[in-house]
Amino acid sequence: MPMFGLGTYRMDDHDECVESVKTALEMGYRHVDTAEMYENESAVGDAIAESDVPRDDLFVATKVSPDNLDYDHVLTSAEESLDRLGLDYVDLLYVHWPTGEYEASDTLQAFAELREEGLIEEIGVSNFTVDLLEEAIDVAEEPIFANQVEMHPLLPQEELREFCAQEDVDVELVAYSPIARGDVDDVDELREVAEKHDATPAQVSLAWCREKGVTAIPKATDRDHLRENWLSLGVELDDEDVAKIDDIDRKERLVDPDRAPWNG
Repeated sequence: MPMFGLGTYRMDDHDECVESVKTALEMGYRHVDTAEMYENESAVGDAIAESDVPRDDLFVATKVSPDNLDYDHVLTSAEESLDRLGLDYVDLLYVHWPTGEYEASDTLQAFAELREEGLIEEIGVSNFTVDLLEEAIDVAEEPIFANQVEMHPLLPQEELREFCAQEDVDVELVAYSPIARGDVDDVDELREVAEKHDATPAQVSLAWCREKGVTAIPKATDRDHLRENWLSLGVELDDEDVAKIDDIDRKERLVDPDRAPWNG
């Protein structure tokens, strides 16, 4: 899995989404994240089809909505996602939220079947706490590859990072909202580190995620923001920078993990 990608949450305008994904792929992005719930899988698929990037060079991830997490619904939902994407398989399929029809054993059994059939390469979960992730690992017939959660310098997810890094767990963390939807621009410590590196606070936040071994998938639609995020790959933080960011007192969670997003 490339350690940097493009998130597509709220890219619900078809043409805009196609253009954004195509532009990202032209710049060098190779990891694209979407979801059944985003209602833009068709646009993502069109962008992939119109790009010159070979399918084997791409890492495409999507997610099954909470109301489709029953065993039979998972199988149907995954096939419908593949149809919309125009792909024979996805590299990673997530349980989007551990709510709705989610029941660890039945849901993950369906995911395992999809993996055995070659329709998905890896199984992921999203918005899982340590307890939920531990349960999923215990009951899953196939390994859990990744857990996608909100993570940024204002929500560093220390407990999850420590749990996922254990040798007998080995689950990749993927950060959505890694620049806190722009709120990182107002954090003094991030501005100071950014000035030191002739970078932006957003780029510093993305570099910080990378230093933590976490894959960041920031959303961006216009070319300037796509390029700004992409250039974060050239920002190298030193130990002093990382320590300064780790010591930020301000904490902020943008997405309530106890509430499904369609409930507000």
